[in-house]
Amino acid sequence: MPLSATYRPDPVFMRLGAEFADPVAPAPFPQTRLRFRNDRAAASVGLEDLTEAEWLAHFARFAPLPDNQPGPLAMRYHGHQFRSYNPDLGDGRGFLFAQLREAGSGRLLDLATKGSGQTPWSRAGDGRLTLKGGVREILAAAMLEALGVPTSRAFSLVETGEALVRGDEPSPTRSAVLTRLSHSHIRFGTFQRQAFLERRDNITVLVDHAVETYFPQVADQPDRPKVLLEQAVAASARLLARWMAAGFVHGVLNTDNMVVTGESFDYGPWRFLPRNDPNFTAAYFDHSGLYSFGRQPEAVFWNLQQLAGCLALVTDDAGLIAALNSFSGLYRDALRAAMLDRLGLTSRSADDDIDLVQAAFTALAAGGESLRWEPFFFDWFGGEASQARALAGPRADLYGQEAFLDFRRRLSAFEPKRPERLESPVFNGLEPEELLIDEVEALWAPIAQADDWAPLEGKLARIEAARVAYALGD
Repeated sequence: MPLSATYRPDPVFMRLGAEFADPVAPAPFPQTRLRFRNDRAAASVGLEDLTEAEWLAHFARFAPLPDNQPGPLAMRYHGHQFRSYNPDLGDGRGFLFAQLREAGSGRLLDLATKGSGQTPWSRAGDGRLTLKGGVREILAAAMLEALGVPTSRAFSLVETGEALVRGDEPSPTRSAVLTRLSHSHIRFGTFQRQAFLERRDNITVLVDHAVETYFPQVADQPDRPKVLLEQAVAASARLLARWMAAGFVHGVLNTDNMVVTGESFDYGPWRFLPRNDPNFTAAYFDHSGLYSFGRQPEAVFWNLQQLAGCLALVTDDAGLIAALNSFSGLYRDALRAAMLDRLGLTSRSADDDIDLVQAAFTALAAGGESLRWEPFFFDWFGGEASQARALAGPRADLYGQEAFLDFRRRLSAFEPKRPERLESPVFNGLEPEELLIDEVEALWAPIAQADDWAPLEGKLARIEAARVAYALGD
Protein backbone atom coordinates (compact mmCIF):
# COMPACT_ATOMS: atom_id res chain seq x y z
CA MET A 1 0.00 0.00 0.00
CA PRO A 2 1.62 3.30 -1.08
CA LEU A 3 1.69 5.76 1.80
CA SER A 4 3.28 9.18 1.70
CA ALA A 5 5.99 10.10 4.18
CA THR A 6 3.47 12.56 5.62
CA TYR A 7 1.12 9.76 6.77
CA ARG A 8 1.13 9.95 10.59
CA PRO A 9 -1.47 7.79 12.30
CA ASP A 10 -2.40 8.77 15.84
CA PRO A 11 -5.56 6.98 17.03
CA VAL A 12 -5.92 8.63 20.42
CA PHE A 13 -9.71 8.57 20.88
CA MET A 14 -9.89 4.81 21.30
CA ARG A 15 -7.75 5.12 24.44
CA LEU A 16 -10.72 6.68 26.23
CA GLY A 17 -12.32 3.26 26.41
CA ALA A 18 -15.74 1.66 26.33
CA GLU A 19 -17.62 4.47 28.08
CA PHE A 20 -17.23 6.72 25.03
CA ALA A 21 -17.73 4.51 21.97
CA ASP A 22 -18.82 1.12 20.71
CA PRO A 23 -16.93 -1.08 18.24
CA VAL A 24 -19.08 -1.59 15.15
CA ALA A 25 -18.86 -3.21 11.75
CA PRO A 26 -19.44 -1.33 8.49
CA ALA A 27 -22.40 -2.35 6.34
CA PRO A 28 -21.66 -4.86 3.55
CA PHE A 29 -22.67 -2.77 0.55
CA PRO A 30 -23.81 -4.50 -2.65
CA GLN A 31 -21.94 -1.97 -4.80
CA THR A 32 -18.94 0.29 -4.27
CA ARG A 33 -18.60 2.89 -7.00
CA LEU A 34 -16.29 5.81 -6.33
CA ARG A 35 -18.04 9.09 -7.06
CA PHE A 36 -15.82 11.67 -5.36
CA ARG A 37 -12.28 11.64 -4.08
CA ASN A 38 -10.69 14.68 -2.45
CA ASP A 39 -7.04 14.35 -3.42
CA ARG A 40 -6.08 17.72 -1.92
CA ALA A 41 -7.46 16.62 1.45
CA ALA A 42 -5.86 13.20 1.03
CA ALA A 43 -2.48 14.83 0.47
CA SER A 44 -2.83 16.68 3.76
CA VAL A 45 -2.83 13.35 5.62
CA GLY A 46 -0.52 11.28 3.42
CA LEU A 47 -3.15 9.22 1.57
CA GLU A 48 -2.94 10.79 -1.88
CA ASP A 49 -1.06 7.84 -3.42
CA LEU A 50 -3.75 5.23 -2.82
CA THR A 51 -4.93 3.42 -5.93
CA GLU A 52 -8.66 3.37 -6.60
CA ALA A 53 -8.85 -0.24 -5.40
CA GLU A 54 -7.06 0.66 -2.17
CA TRP A 55 -9.26 3.73 -1.75
CA LEU A 56 -12.38 1.60 -2.01
CA ALA A 57 -10.94 -0.95 0.40
CA HIS A 58 -10.53 1.76 3.04
CA PHE A 59 -13.42 4.13 2.29
CA ALA A 60 -16.12 1.73 1.08
CA ARG A 61 -15.34 -1.50 2.96
CA PHE A 62 -13.42 0.32 5.74
CA ALA A 63 -10.44 -1.95 6.06
CA PRO A 64 -8.28 -0.36 8.80
CA LEU A 65 -5.54 2.01 7.75
CA PRO A 66 -2.00 0.96 8.77
CA ASP A 67 -1.20 1.46 12.46
CA ASN A 68 -4.54 3.17 13.00
CA GLN A 69 -7.76 2.15 14.74
CA PRO A 70 -8.24 -1.61 14.45
CA GLY A 71 -11.93 -1.07 13.69
CA PRO A 72 -14.67 1.57 13.52
CA LEU A 73 -16.02 3.19 16.69
CA ALA A 74 -19.57 4.55 16.98
CA MET A 75 -19.23 7.47 19.36
CA ARG A 76 -21.62 7.92 22.28
CA TYR A 77 -23.27 11.27 22.97
CA HIS A 78 -26.55 12.91 23.89
CA GLY A 79 -27.89 16.30 22.87
CA HIS A 80 -30.55 18.94 22.80
CA GLN A 81 -32.47 18.82 19.53
CA PHE A 82 -34.43 22.02 19.01
CA ARG A 83 -34.02 22.60 22.78
CA SER A 84 -35.48 19.19 23.72
CA TYR A 85 -33.07 16.84 25.47
CA ASN A 86 -32.57 13.48 23.76
CA PRO A 87 -30.69 10.76 25.68
CA ASP A 88 -31.02 8.27 22.82
CA LEU A 89 -28.53 9.81 20.44
CA GLY A 90 -25.09 8.64 19.33
CA ASP A 91 -23.49 7.75 16.01
CA GLY A 92 -26.52 6.14 14.42
CA ARG A 93 -25.28 6.00 10.81
CA GLY A 94 -21.61 6.80 11.11
CA PHE A 95 -18.45 6.03 13.01
CA LEU A 96 -14.94 7.26 13.70
CA PHE A 97 -12.72 5.37 11.27
CA ALA A 98 -9.21 6.74 11.80
CA GLN A 99 -7.18 9.60 13.27
CA LEU A 100 -4.14 11.17 11.63
CA ARG A 101 -1.85 14.15 11.96
CA GLU A 102 -2.09 16.87 9.34
CA ALA A 103 1.05 17.48 7.31
CA GLY A 104 2.71 20.75 8.27
CA SER A 105 0.46 21.84 11.14
CA GLY A 106 0.50 18.57 13.07
CA ARG A 107 -3.20 19.00 13.95
CA LEU A 108 -5.05 15.82 14.82
CA LEU A 109 -7.71 15.08 12.20
CA ASP A 110 -10.51 12.53 12.17
CA LEU A 111 -11.76 10.42 9.30
CA ALA A 112 -15.41 9.71 10.09
CA THR A 113 -18.36 8.43 8.11
CA LYS A 114 -21.97 9.09 7.30
CA GLY A 115 -24.16 6.34 5.90
CA SER A 116 -21.87 3.45 6.87
CA GLY A 117 -24.55 1.23 8.41
CA GLN A 118 -26.44 0.60 11.60
CA THR A 119 -24.94 0.93 15.07
CA PRO A 120 -26.30 0.48 18.60
CA TRP A 121 -27.51 4.10 18.31
CA SER A 122 -29.44 3.78 15.05
CA ARG A 123 -32.83 3.50 16.78
CA ALA A 124 -35.32 2.89 13.93
CA GLY A 125 -32.97 4.24 11.24
CA ASP A 126 -31.40 2.19 8.49
CA GLY A 127 -27.95 3.69 8.99
CA ARG A 128 -27.72 4.77 5.38
CA LEU A 129 -27.18 8.03 3.49
CA THR A 130 -28.81 9.08 0.25
CA LEU A 131 -26.53 9.84 -2.65
CA LYS A 132 -28.15 13.25 -2.90
CA GLY A 133 -27.35 13.90 0.77
CA GLY A 134 -23.71 13.06 0.07
CA VAL A 135 -23.61 15.40 -2.93
CA ARG A 136 -25.11 18.19 -0.83
CA GLU A 137 -22.44 17.74 1.85
CA ILE A 138 -19.65 17.83 -0.73
CA LEU A 139 -21.00 21.11 -2.05
CA ALA A 140 -21.54 22.70 1.36
CA ALA A 141 -18.08 21.83 2.63
CA ALA A 142 -16.37 23.03 -0.56
CA MET A 143 -18.21 26.35 -0.58
CA LEU A 144 -17.65 27.01 3.11
CA GLU A 145 -13.95 26.30 2.78
CA ALA A 146 -13.77 28.72 -0.16
CA LEU A 147 -15.42 31.40 1.99
CA GLY A 148 -12.98 30.97 4.88
CA VAL A 149 -15.25 29.07 7.27
CA PRO A 150 -13.63 26.46 9.56
CA THR A 151 -15.23 23.33 8.15
CA SER A 152 -14.92 19.60 7.77
CA ARG A 153 -14.00 18.52 4.26
CA ALA A 154 -15.78 15.89 2.22
CA PHE A 155 -13.08 13.26 1.71
CA SER A 156 -14.79 10.47 -0.20
CA LEU A 157 -18.19 9.58 -1.60
CA VAL A 158 -18.96 6.04 -2.72
CA GLU A 159 -22.26 4.98 -4.23
CA THR A 160 -23.41 1.78 -2.53
CA GLY A 161 -26.16 0.35 -4.74
CA GLU A 162 -29.12 0.28 -2.37
CA ALA A 163 -32.57 1.75 -2.94
CA LEU A 164 -33.57 3.93 0.02
CA VAL A 165 -36.99 5.22 0.97
CA ARG A 166 -37.07 8.74 2.41
CA GLY A 167 -39.92 11.06 3.24
CA ASP A 168 -38.12 14.19 2.04
CA GLU A 169 -36.82 12.87 -1.31
CA PRO A 170 -38.50 11.15 -4.27
CA SER A 171 -38.14 7.46 -3.39
CA PRO A 172 -36.70 4.98 -3.87
CA THR A 173 -33.47 6.95 -4.12
CA ARG A 174 -29.82 6.03 -4.49
CA SER A 175 -27.51 5.36 -1.54
CA ALA A 176 -23.95 6.33 -0.65
CA VAL A 177 -21.37 6.35 2.10
CA LEU A 178 -19.50 9.58 2.81
CA THR A 179 -16.20 9.99 4.63
CA ARG A 180 -15.32 13.39 6.03
CA LEU A 181 -12.02 14.77 7.29
CA SER A 182 -12.41 17.06 10.27
CA HIS A 183 -10.78 18.42 13.37
CA SER A 184 -12.46 16.54 16.24
CA HIS A 185 -15.81 14.90 16.82
CA ILE A 186 -15.87 15.76 20.54
CA ARG A 187 -19.34 17.27 20.62
CA PHE A 188 -21.01 19.32 23.30
CA GLY A 189 -23.33 16.33 23.51
CA THR A 190 -20.38 14.05 24.34
CA PHE A 191 -20.11 15.90 27.65
CA GLN A 192 -23.88 15.98 28.06
CA ARG A 193 -24.09 12.21 28.04
CA GLN A 194 -21.65 11.90 30.93
CA ALA A 195 -23.42 14.66 32.86
CA PHE A 196 -26.78 12.93 32.31
CA LEU A 197 -25.29 9.69 33.69
CA GLU A 198 -23.77 11.66 36.61
CA ARG A 199 -20.31 10.39 35.70
CA ARG A 200 -18.13 13.20 37.00
CA ASP A 201 -15.13 10.92 36.64
CA ASN A 202 -15.76 10.53 32.92
CA ILE A 203 -16.31 14.26 32.47
CA THR A 204 -12.85 14.80 33.97
CA VAL A 205 -11.38 12.14 31.67
CA LEU A 206 -13.03 13.80 28.66
CA VAL A 207 -11.87 17.28 29.69
CA ASP A 208 -8.29 16.06 30.06
CA HIS A 209 -8.45 14.36 26.67
CA ALA A 210 -9.86 17.42 24.91
CA VAL A 211 -7.42 19.87 26.47
CA GLU A 212 -4.31 17.72 25.98
CA THR A 213 -5.28 16.74 22.44
CA TYR A 214 -6.70 19.96 21.00
CA PHE A 215 -5.52 22.77 23.27
CA PRO A 216 -2.07 21.72 24.52
CA GLN A 217 -1.08 25.39 24.84
CA VAL A 218 -3.28 25.64 27.96
CA ALA A 219 -2.80 22.11 29.28
CA ASP A 220 -0.57 23.32 32.12
CA GLN A 221 -3.29 25.53 33.62
CA PRO A 222 -4.78 24.14 36.83
CA ASP A 223 -8.50 24.55 36.08
CA ARG A 224 -8.86 22.51 32.92
CA PRO A 225 -12.67 22.60 32.74
CA LYS A 226 -12.56 26.39 32.79
CA VAL A 227 -9.87 26.67 30.13
CA LEU A 228 -11.67 24.11 27.96
CA LEU A 229 -14.82 26.24 28.04
CA GLU A 230 -12.75 29.36 27.30
CA GLN A 231 -11.30 27.66 24.23
CA ALA A 232 -14.69 26.34 23.11
CA VAL A 233 -16.28 29.78 23.53
CA ALA A 234 -13.55 31.46 21.48
CA ALA A 235 -13.63 28.81 18.74
CA SER A 236 -17.43 28.86 18.56
CA ALA A 237 -17.50 32.66 18.37
CA ARG A 238 -15.08 32.57 15.43
CA LEU A 239 -17.07 29.85 13.67
CA LEU A 240 -20.32 31.75 14.16
CA ALA A 241 -18.78 34.96 12.82
CA ARG A 242 -17.57 33.14 9.72
CA TRP A 243 -21.01 31.63 9.15
CA MET A 244 -22.62 35.05 9.41
CA ALA A 245 -20.13 36.70 7.06
CA ALA A 246 -20.65 33.85 4.58
CA GLY A 247 -24.43 34.18 4.79
CA PHE A 248 -24.64 30.53 5.83
CA VAL A 249 -27.52 28.95 7.72
CA HIS A 250 -26.58 25.60 9.26
CA GLY A 251 -30.17 24.60 9.90
CA VAL A 252 -29.80 22.22 12.85
CA LEU A 253 -27.70 23.85 15.56
CA ASN A 254 -28.35 21.14 18.11
CA THR A 255 -25.78 20.48 20.83
CA ASP A 256 -24.74 17.25 19.12
CA ASN A 257 -23.85 19.26 16.00
CA MET A 258 -21.27 21.48 17.69
CA VAL A 259 -17.75 20.40 18.61
CA VAL A 260 -15.38 21.93 21.17
CA THR A 261 -12.83 22.83 18.47
CA GLY A 262 -15.29 25.13 16.70
CA GLU A 263 -15.55 23.50 13.31
CA SER A 264 -18.63 23.31 11.12
CA PHE A 265 -19.66 19.78 10.10
CA ASP A 266 -22.55 17.41 9.36
CA TYR A 267 -24.50 19.28 6.69
CA GLY A 268 -28.18 18.40 6.45
CA PRO A 269 -30.76 21.07 5.51
CA TRP A 270 -28.20 23.87 5.11
CA ARG A 271 -28.76 26.95 2.97
CA PHE A 272 -26.84 30.03 1.87
CA LEU A 273 -28.75 33.29 2.06
CA PRO A 274 -30.19 34.46 -1.23
CA ARG A 275 -30.45 37.99 0.21
CA ASN A 276 -30.09 39.64 3.59
CA ASP A 277 -32.89 38.17 5.71
CA PRO A 278 -32.49 37.54 9.47
CA ASN A 279 -35.58 35.31 9.44
CA PHE A 280 -34.34 33.00 6.70
CA THR A 281 -34.41 29.33 7.78
CA ALA A 282 -32.77 26.30 6.26
CA ALA A 283 -34.81 23.40 7.65
CA TYR A 284 -38.37 22.94 6.43
CA PHE A 285 -39.21 21.54 9.88
CA ASP A 286 -37.91 24.62 11.76
CA HIS A 287 -41.40 26.06 12.09
CA SER A 288 -40.51 28.56 14.83
CA GLY A 289 -37.35 29.84 13.13
CA LEU A 290 -35.24 28.75 16.11
CA TYR A 291 -32.19 28.28 13.90
CA SER A 292 -32.86 31.08 11.42
CA PHE A 293 -29.93 33.14 10.13
CA GLY A 294 -30.44 35.99 12.59
CA ARG A 295 -30.89 33.68 15.59
CA GLN A 296 -27.70 31.68 15.06
CA PRO A 297 -25.77 33.77 17.63
CA GLU A 298 -28.47 33.02 20.21
CA ALA A 299 -28.39 29.31 19.32
CA VAL A 300 -24.61 29.02 19.60
CA PHE A 301 -24.56 30.79 22.96
CA TRP A 302 -27.39 28.62 24.30
CA ASN A 303 -25.41 25.53 23.31
CA LEU A 304 -22.33 26.86 25.06
CA GLN A 305 -24.42 27.31 28.20
CA GLN A 306 -25.33 23.63 28.05
CA LEU A 307 -21.66 22.69 27.78
CA ALA A 308 -20.91 24.94 30.75
CA GLY A 309 -23.62 23.18 32.73
CA CYS A 310 -21.84 19.87 32.23
CA LEU A 311 -18.47 21.32 33.22
CA ALA A 312 -20.03 22.86 36.35
CA LEU A 313 -20.14 19.33 37.76
CA VAL A 314 -16.34 19.27 37.97
CA THR A 315 -15.30 22.89 38.68
CA ASP A 316 -16.47 26.13 40.27
CA ASP A 317 -19.06 28.24 38.51
CA ALA A 318 -17.14 31.53 38.61
CA GLY A 319 -14.64 30.70 35.88
CA LEU A 320 -17.32 29.17 33.67
CA ILE A 321 -19.53 32.23 34.02
CA ALA A 322 -16.61 34.48 33.11
CA ALA A 323 -15.93 32.35 30.02
CA LEU A 324 -19.57 32.58 28.93
CA ASN A 325 -19.59 36.33 29.55
CA SER A 326 -16.67 36.70 27.14
CA PHE A 327 -18.71 35.33 24.23
CA SER A 328 -20.35 38.58 23.16
CA GLY A 329 -17.09 40.50 22.88
CA LEU A 330 -15.29 37.64 21.19
CA TYR A 331 -18.08 37.26 18.66
CA ARG A 332 -18.15 40.99 17.93
CA ASP A 333 -14.38 41.01 17.31
CA ALA A 334 -14.55 37.84 15.23
CA LEU A 335 -17.40 39.20 13.10
CA ARG A 336 -15.45 42.38 12.44
CA ALA A 337 -12.44 40.33 11.35
CA ALA A 338 -14.58 37.99 9.24
CA MET A 339 -16.30 40.84 7.40
CA LEU A 340 -12.98 42.55 6.67
CA ASP A 341 -11.67 39.22 5.43
CA ARG A 342 -14.65 38.77 3.12
CA LEU A 343 -14.11 42.31 1.77
CA GLY A 344 -10.37 41.67 1.33
CA LEU A 345 -9.36 44.63 3.48
CA THR A 346 -6.66 45.39 6.03
CA SER A 347 -7.84 46.41 9.48
CA ARG A 348 -7.43 50.09 10.44
CA SER A 349 -8.67 50.63 13.98
CA ALA A 350 -11.41 49.02 16.04
CA ASP A 351 -13.70 52.03 15.60
CA ASP A 352 -13.13 52.35 11.86
CA ASP A 353 -13.56 48.61 11.39
CA ILE A 354 -16.83 48.57 13.32
CA ASP A 355 -18.18 51.54 11.39
CA LEU A 356 -17.36 49.88 8.08
CA VAL A 357 -18.92 46.56 9.12
CA GLN A 358 -22.10 48.33 10.26
CA ALA A 359 -22.20 50.24 6.97
CA ALA A 360 -21.82 46.96 5.06
CA PHE A 361 -24.75 45.35 6.89
CA THR A 362 -26.81 48.50 6.36
CA ALA A 363 -26.04 48.39 2.64
CA LEU A 364 -26.96 44.70 2.43
CA ALA A 365 -30.27 45.42 4.15
CA ALA A 366 -30.94 48.44 1.92
CA GLY A 367 -30.37 46.34 -1.17
CA GLY A 368 -33.44 44.29 -0.34
CA GLU A 369 -34.65 41.97 -3.09
CA SER A 370 -32.31 43.62 -5.60
CA LEU A 371 -29.05 42.59 -3.93
CA ARG A 372 -27.97 39.02 -3.42
CA TRP A 373 -25.61 38.31 -0.53
CA GLU A 374 -22.61 36.85 -2.31
CA PRO A 375 -22.35 39.35 -5.21
CA PHE A 376 -22.03 42.22 -2.73
CA PHE A 377 -18.76 40.79 -1.34
CA PHE A 378 -17.55 39.77 -4.78
CA ASP A 379 -18.13 43.23 -6.24
CA TRP A 380 -16.33 45.04 -3.41
CA PHE A 381 -13.52 42.57 -2.71
CA GLY A 382 -10.41 44.66 -2.27
CA GLY A 383 -12.41 47.76 -1.41
CA GLU A 384 -11.81 50.87 -3.46
CA ALA A 385 -9.47 48.88 -5.71
CA SER A 386 -12.60 47.18 -7.06
CA GLN A 387 -14.76 50.30 -7.33
CA ALA A 388 -14.40 50.59 -11.11
CA ARG A 389 -15.27 46.94 -11.49
CA ALA A 390 -18.30 47.21 -9.16
CA LEU A 391 -19.60 50.37 -10.83
CA ALA A 392 -19.30 48.82 -14.28
CA GLY A 393 -21.02 45.59 -13.27
CA PRO A 394 -24.63 44.42 -13.21
CA ARG A 395 -25.35 46.12 -9.87
CA ALA A 396 -23.91 49.53 -10.78
CA ASP A 397 -27.23 51.39 -10.53
CA LEU A 398 -27.85 49.97 -7.07
CA TYR A 399 -24.43 51.03 -5.79
CA GLY A 400 -25.07 54.58 -6.92
CA GLN A 401 -28.05 54.95 -4.61
CA GLU A 402 -27.97 56.97 -1.41
CA ALA A 403 -28.07 53.87 0.80
CA PHE A 404 -24.66 52.75 -0.50
CA LEU A 405 -22.83 56.08 -0.33
CA ASP A 406 -21.93 55.77 3.36
CA PHE A 407 -20.51 52.30 2.78
CA ARG A 408 -18.47 53.49 -0.19
CA ARG A 409 -17.22 56.55 1.70
CA ARG A 410 -15.99 54.43 4.60
CA LEU A 411 -14.54 51.85 2.23
CA SER A 412 -12.24 54.46 0.72
CA ALA A 413 -10.29 54.71 3.98
CA PHE A 414 -9.21 51.05 3.88
CA GLU A 415 -6.33 49.42 2.04
CA PRO A 416 -6.78 46.12 0.19
CA LYS A 417 -5.14 43.16 1.87
CA ARG A 418 -2.94 41.26 -0.60
CA PRO A 419 -4.22 43.24 -3.60
CA GLU A 420 -2.54 40.80 -5.98
CA ARG A 421 -5.53 38.53 -5.40
CA LEU A 422 -7.57 40.81 -7.64
CA GLU A 423 -5.41 39.70 -10.58
CA SER A 424 -7.13 36.31 -10.53
CA PRO A 425 -9.25 35.53 -13.61
CA VAL A 426 -12.11 34.89 -11.16
CA PHE A 427 -12.57 38.65 -10.88
CA ASN A 428 -12.91 39.06 -14.64
CA GLY A 429 -16.40 37.63 -14.43
CA LEU A 430 -19.57 39.57 -13.68
CA GLU A 431 -20.90 37.14 -11.09
CA PRO A 432 -19.35 35.17 -8.23
CA GLU A 433 -19.74 31.53 -7.42
CA GLU A 434 -22.86 31.09 -5.31
CA LEU A 435 -24.57 28.02 -3.94
CA LEU A 436 -28.27 28.73 -3.65
CA ILE A 437 -30.78 25.92 -3.33
CA ASP A 438 -32.07 26.14 -6.91
CA GLU A 439 -28.58 25.53 -8.25
CA VAL A 440 -28.07 22.59 -5.89
CA GLU A 441 -31.22 21.01 -7.27
CA ALA A 442 -30.08 21.78 -10.81
CA LEU A 443 -26.75 20.05 -10.17
CA TRP A 444 -28.48 16.99 -8.76
CA ALA A 445 -31.00 16.63 -11.61
CA PRO A 446 -28.57 15.31 -14.29
CA ILE A 447 -27.12 12.84 -11.78
CA ALA A 448 -30.59 11.56 -10.90
CA GLN A 449 -31.83 11.48 -14.49
CA ALA A 450 -28.82 10.46 -16.56
CA ASP A 451 -25.96 9.70 -14.13
CA ASP A 452 -24.26 12.79 -15.50
CA TRP A 453 -21.70 14.09 -13.01
CA ALA A 454 -20.12 16.67 -15.31
CA PRO A 455 -22.17 19.67 -14.04
CA LEU A 456 -21.26 18.86 -10.42
CA GLU A 457 -17.59 18.41 -11.31
CA GLY A 458 -17.63 21.73 -13.15
CA LYS A 459 -19.20 23.48 -10.18
CA LEU A 460 -16.63 22.05 -7.78
CA ALA A 461 -13.84 23.20 -10.10
CA ARG A 462 -15.27 26.73 -10.10
CA ILE A 463 -15.62 26.74 -6.31
CA GLU A 464 -12.01 25.62 -6.07
CA ALA A 465 -10.95 28.48 -8.36
CA ALA A 466 -12.82 30.88 -6.10
CA ARG A 467 -11.12 29.39 -3.01
CA VAL A 468 -7.70 29.95 -4.55
CA ALA A 469 -8.62 33.48 -5.68
CA TYR A 470 -10.04 34.61 -2.34
CA ALA A 471 -7.38 32.74 -0.30
CA LEU A 472 -9.39 33.52 2.85
CA GLY A 473 -7.94 30.68 4.85
CA ASP A 474 -4.33 31.71 4.20
